[in-house]
Amino acid sequence: MSQGSAHDVHPAHARSAADGRTRDAVVRLLLERGPTTAATLADQLQLSGPGVRRHLDALCAEGTVSTRDAPASGKRGRPARQFLLTTSGRTRAGRGEHGPAELAVAALRRLGDAAGDDAVRAFARERALAMVGAHREHIVSGADRAEKAQRLAGALTAEGYAATSRGATTSGAGEQLCQHHCPVADVAAEFPQLCEAEAEVFAELLGTHVQRLATIARGDAACTTHVPAQRAQRTGTTEPPSAATTGGAPKNQGRQVV
Repeated sequence: MSQGSAHDVHPAHARSAADGRTRDAVVRLLLERGPTTAATLADQLQLSGPGVRRHLDALCAEGTVSTRDAPASGKRGRPARQFLLTTSGRTRAGRGEHGPAELAVAALRRLGDAAGDDAVRAFARERALAMVGAHREHIVSGADRAEKAQRLAGALTAEGYAATSRGATTSGAGEQLCQHHCPVADVAAEFPQLCEAEAEVFAELLGTHVQRLATIARGDAACTTHVPAQRAQRTGTTEPPSAATTGGAPKNQGRQVV
């Protein structure tokens, strides 16, 4: 009888383990792609529609995933629903990769108290430079700005940021660089200098001003940076000096690029 009971519970354990693996795959895909519809998730994971929705419902119930209406597409009818990771969902996706945010926040507070805001900004810039330093030559040697943005996205992904670069929704409007994961989001919520320094370094690598449209630290689904389209160069003319902007406000105009 005991053998039969053990045999009876085995399928339940197996299904539970399989569900866990599938939900981990859903979380990883949402981390890489950002807000995504159930239909797209089902297609990518080769699951049925009801099957993927069962996993999404479970992830929503535990607070790992939330939903929102997809951006307006101009089509009639009810807008599609998108699924995206919550703050705890991003923590789950990056668990075990990064040190405690509390320690980093405490260290930056201490740095600010001891040496002032300039020291915090200097640290943020050094960190941003170090993050992409090994990839600098590969990025700046891109054929044009769109390719440089693609290479920067690849470098950020290699550093754990699950980044993508794609054309902006408005034709000819440039590129949107999206970081779907941020290992320091909890720290940047208190120290936005980390986000500002990243944008400055991106501008230097891409050779143009950039604008941060959204950040995970402010509660958005991804860190989104707009990279303007590259205009054709006329003989004897150059583009304006590169600068980074956050929320529409220019930052450090006239600063020499190192």
